[in-house]
Parts: sequence; C-alpha cells; structure tokens
Amino acid sequence: MQPENTAFIEFRDVWLAYSDALRAQNQFAVEAIDLQVPRGAFIAIVGPSGCGKSTFMKLTTGLRQPSMGKIRVAGQPVTGPLKISGMAFQAPSLLPWRSTLDNVLLPLEIVAPYRSQFRQKRKEFEERARALLHKVGLAGYEHKYPWQLSGGMQQRASICRALIHEPQMLLLDEPFGALDAFTREELWCTLRDLWTEQRFNVILVTHDLRESVFLADTVYVMSKSPGRFVAQKTIPLPRPRPLEVTYTKEFTDIVHELRGRIGALRQNGAGAALAQ
Repeated sequence: MQPENTAFIEFRDVWLAYSDALRAQNQFAVEAIDLQVPRGAFIAIVGPSGCGKSTFMKLTTGLRQPSMGKIRVAGQPVTGPLKISGMAFQAPSLLPWRSTLDNVLLPLEIVAPYRSQFRQKRKEFEERARALLHKVGLAGYEHKYPWQLSGGMQQRASICRALIHEPQMLLLDEPFGALDAFTREELWCTLRDLWTEQRFNVILVTHDLRESVFLADTVYVMSKSPGRFVAQKTIPLPRPRPLEVTYTKEFTDIVHELRGRIGALRQNGAGAALAQ
C-alpha cells in the first residue's frame, strides 16, 4: 500500500537519449525532469511540437527506460511496461472486425491477470463494459462496428477500452485533437465526469490550452527539444467545472498566460518557471 505522503508519480532528474551514440554526444530528447504528482491528480502537459511530451508519456508507462535518473509510480520503480495504466491516443485505433463491446473488452483478453479469467468471467466483464459505455453515452451501440460510429463515438469507445481494466493511471496523448470543437467539448465533460467519479491519475498531453485549463489540476509547460519542464501553473478554478467556465475572464486569463509562456519559448528557448 502506498503511504499517503508519497507521490503517486515521481521523476527524479530523468534524462533520455534515444541511443548510446546520442547520449555520448549529449543529445537528449528530454532532460532534468523532476516531478511529483499526488495520487488522484489530473495533470496536463503542453508545449511546442517535438518538445518531448509523448516521450514523457512513454517514460511514465515504462515503454522507454531513462538514460539517467529514476521513475517511480505507485511507490514502485518503473522497470518495464506498467499494468496499472491505460492509454488513449488521437487515433482511436479500434479493430474494424470487432464490435464496440468487443473492442472495449480487448484489454481484459490480453492483460494479466484478467486474460486467464476471461472465459470464466466473460459475462461479468461484459457487464462492466456495458456500464462504461452507458456512462459515455454509447448505450445501444454495443454491437455496432467502428465504421458505423462517428469519430467522437469511436473516441468514447477508445476511452472505455483504456479504463475497462480499472487502471490507477490514464494517459491521454492528444485524444481529442482530430475532433470538431463541439464534439471535443462534449468529451471534455465525459472525461471530467469519469475522473470525478473514479479519481484515477490522469496525464493529458495536448496542444489545446483551453482543454488543459478546463480539465487539469496543474498544467506543465515543456521547452523545445531537449524537453524539460520550464513552467507549471496550478489551476485555481473550483471543481466540478461546468463548460460555461471556459467563457469567463478568469479562465481566459489563465489560457493567455500559458499562451504567452509558450510564445516566449518559441522565440527565446527555456525560461524561468511560472509562479504556482
């Protein structure tokens, strides 16, 4: 059991070079990352394209090992792919030959310890999947195939698939970037409600500053490559946040502050951190 005073996600002076040759030349993709995230927190990472946001996600989930430094999640060193995390990306990547229900069930078929129980507990797992689909507005679409769903529906199913094994941590890499503005805002609210109910940790990588401010407790800004955290902004907006908050001056002031920081990075490189 993780002690209450221990960070759920912890990076200590983490550096990553993509090869030994690049490391020998001091060419790092990300450098000097220090981060402590409490259990149940929702953080967002923003920054210029190519700054290392997606690389950070791979480090967090154990898909890449750091060249230097240490990473711990849930009190344990990250030495390989984590079983306690779920992931969703910009492209839903649903299998076209599987129904919505069967796409959502896929992790339970392949991830230990569920795969050994799948046949025996299939009915129970199906009920779990149906409940998730109902929560995201896909009740009645269980037996539809991906080509019968809109882009927003496919992304809802993708998020359900990422959560079906009840992970402690959800990682989202530009999950709503390909959607129209109205659908994107609907899915912000869907994600907000799921997180409010279950309080898993979330790391959201996004280029959308409005999205980051609406959803996150804290927004981190990464510099141009080599990526490092150069600013963080604690979002003071009370929860639960209605969509209408995005039209308030308090909200837009935070967005403009972050936009100014990223604009300065584009011109001048890394700078001093933002105040909390």
